[in-house]
Amino acid sequence: MKIKQLSLIIILLLLLAACGGATTESASDGKITAVSTIGMVTDIVENIGGDHVNAIGLMGPGTDPHLYVASAGDVTKLSDADVIFYNGLFLESQMEEVLEQLSENKTVVPITKGLDTAQLLASPDYDDEFDPHVWFYVPFWQEAAIQVRDTLIEIDPDNQADYEANADAYLEELDALHAYVEEQTARVPDAQRVLVTAHDAFSYFGHFYGFDVLGLQGISTESEASTDDVQNLADFIVENQIPAIFIESSVPVRTIEAVQAAVQDQGFDVEIGGELFSDAMGDTGSSAGTYQGMVRHNVDTIVGALLGE
Repeated sequence: MKIKQLSLIIILLLLLAACGGATTESASDGKITAVSTIGMVTDIVENIGGDHVNAIGLMGPGTDPHLYVASAGDVTKLSDADVIFYNGLFLESQMEEVLEQLSENKTVVPITKGLDTAQLLASPDYDDEFDPHVWFYVPFWQEAAIQVRDTLIEIDPDNQADYEANADAYLEELDALHAYVEEQTARVPDAQRVLVTAHDAFSYFGHFYGFDVLGLQGISTESEASTDDVQNLADFIVENQIPAIFIESSVPVRTIEAVQAAVQDQGFDVEIGGELFSDAMGDTGSSAGTYQGMVRHNVDTIVGALLGE
């Protein structure tokens, strides 16, 4: 993986040298070309950029950003971009070197850079890093949207009014989304507020919306669950009579199926409550194909399963 990464950096440097490192508006249609890593970031860019931005996302449905390595085609897209947005907080860990190289020649923005670090949760996997899954607390994602808005205004001041209007509308929709999450999660009694998932992506959801969250793997899917991890989680489920556990779209289902089997070996039946979208959104056009749809799907799935609805 390191050899491939080094090769891509060499390709990147050659591409940047060939184009002189220019970061101007796209010549073909006058729009800004904005490349984003994960789908949730692309969703922000599409909503705020509107007609003035060509929003290009690198990672599609079911893609795990923790393990994602940029392809040669991705490097070309990144080198041709006017601006690059990524989550940051070591989410795109395999792309860090490529993004660092690009930042020397063009605008590369981690959309989480404006968040108050005092409110962020520490990563149990990496020293001196924060949990990167901030999109599961809607107000944090509003701050990310403001970062995108301000960046687009900085590189394209002529369309400031449109970016501001688009951002205002998007932020208002996220206000309603946050209220919906609070309303739905409040339906779950305190004793039933336990969320068991494949990896520890929902800590912000749990921390701010009042759930105990247990992930079989750590924050990054680079970590592997051991037999002891599976058995300890199964013991907890049986002891606490947890009614449902959840698979994730970007994590192999075998991890949670192993937990379910270990629980059944103890004579208790735990249901797989449904599929959650953690590190990637759903297919384009599906109910979870946008950030808002993804959050609503997750909340409806979690609440419905824990309440037995």
